[in-house]
Amino acid sequence: MDSFLYQRFPELGFASDFRLAEFPQDYFSQTQDLLKDAYSSMKALEAGAIANPDEARMVGHYWLRKPELAPTSEMTEDIRNTLEKVKQCARRVKTGELTSPSGSFTDLLVIGIGGSALGPQFVGKALANSSGDDLVAHFFDNTDPDGMDFTLSQIGQKLATTLVLVISKSGGTPETRNGMIEAQSAFQKEGLDFSKQAIAVTGQGSKLHQISEKEKWLDFFPMWDWVGGRTSETAAVGLLPAALQGFDIDQLLAGAANMDELTRSEDTQRNPAAMLALSWYWLTAGTGAKDMVILPYKDRLELFAKYLQQLIMESLGKEMNLEGKKVNQGIAVYGNKGSTDQHAYVQQLREGIPNFFATFIEVLKHREGESVEVDESGMNSGDYLHGFFLGTRDALLEKGRRSITLTIDQVDARSVGMLIALYERAVGYYATMIGINAYHQPGVEAGKKAAARILAVRKQVEDWMSANPECPINAEQLSLNLNIEEQVDWVFKILESLSANQPRKFVRESTESPLNDTFIHRV
Repeated sequence: MDSFLYQRFPELGFASDFRLAEFPQDYFSQTQDLLKDAYSSMKALEAGAIANPDEARMVGHYWLRKPELAPTSEMTEDIRNTLEKVKQCARRVKTGELTSPSGSFTDLLVIGIGGSALGPQFVGKALANSSGDDLVAHFFDNTDPDGMDFTLSQIGQKLATTLVLVISKSGGTPETRNGMIEAQSAFQKEGLDFSKQAIAVTGQGSKLHQISEKEKWLDFFPMWDWVGGRTSETAAVGLLPAALQGFDIDQLLAGAANMDELTRSEDTQRNPAAMLALSWYWLTAGTGAKDMVILPYKDRLELFAKYLQQLIMESLGKEMNLEGKKVNQGIAVYGNKGSTDQHAYVQQLREGIPNFFATFIEVLKHREGESVEVDESGMNSGDYLHGFFLGTRDALLEKGRRSITLTIDQVDARSVGMLIALYERAVGYYATMIGINAYHQPGVEAGKKAAARILAVRKQVEDWMSANPECPINAEQLSLNLNIEEQVDWVFKILESLSANQPRKFVRESTESPLNDTFIHRV
């Protein structure tokens, strides 16, 4: 059986090794029906089946790499036209045809959250170059004021030559909206016209699209409802930032298309995505019983684990299965990079609770150019990194910790595209095997609704405090006054936040019990 557990695809510069997953002898015969369903479901998905019934949406990120697969000629043309428009925009910026009022663009500020930031951040780190004539990327990927201030400080005087991408499908995502308003304020303070340096990437007719048209922004790129944020790196969401940074997006797309083609095969022994899904099913008992630790042995792939956290956990973390039964599915994902992890959590991975399986990402090529020798035996730094990878893998195996190894020849646009497409399809296969919908996210929506309710309570608290100046009150008393006794903890945390951020206006007076502290609105 070992003969097909190590799969080498030299034409792709890729290999997958499942020998250390230690499958049972009859595992593949036992899972034939699961695989048959997974292949059938994937075919339907790529043919345009409604995969997200919550919103009556298709799921078509695979079409982005092969537009002729799209179910209508109009969609095929739209994908191709958008790709050409992305390339044209990058060319215009690079040649100086499209500039800021202060001159050629030097920097790029991407405002987005979730998949609208994680994909571009991962690709940016993986493919970063030092050509000197492409844009330097920065991100607003949270509604953290201090974080945005830090990013703006890094941009500094180059704000005048910074191109801004605001990315939000609906145009109403609060974090992205806040980032846009913060950026507009920063531009205004410097006497700059934000609209002459901004591009919207959003849904046709969305709130953001309407704003960009009304304010006459530089351009607009579409986000389609059949591409989810976590699978949008090969849409304009990921391709535009990549192209503006000078990355070869044709090779990124080619790598993804190559992996798509390979992993459509129903020959499981030659399908690394199906093998990956089968290994997850075996290693987590099909229930998420163990965590997935991602260990890429390359600095450029440092953000891969973070990227996969959203792709896998948002896709697979579901309370209900397709039959409406409560199952609480999911696989927790974490990781950093090797060999940094030799000095961090590998100690626990080897000797602590065995609640995980590891995925090693190996990169064969050490660097561009020659390496220097670092010891008397003639070894170089890359040799040591490779030794640490093999040593860690064997050290885990000695303690019964199972693992998978994925190998790429080198980190380039093509291999990054392959890795993205590999995991996208593995997620789809595995979701079918465990009977859940990988393409909706009701938990995320629930969090957004809860945040909206809390912000409404915050407004009530501020209004009451302003209307009753110099009146000491604690959270319990105020929640009674507002008829929201059940939300006393919200009220306390809101009062605490107000006193920390507006200390001259909202004063906190300590008591023996912090939860009974009083708060006063000073005039």
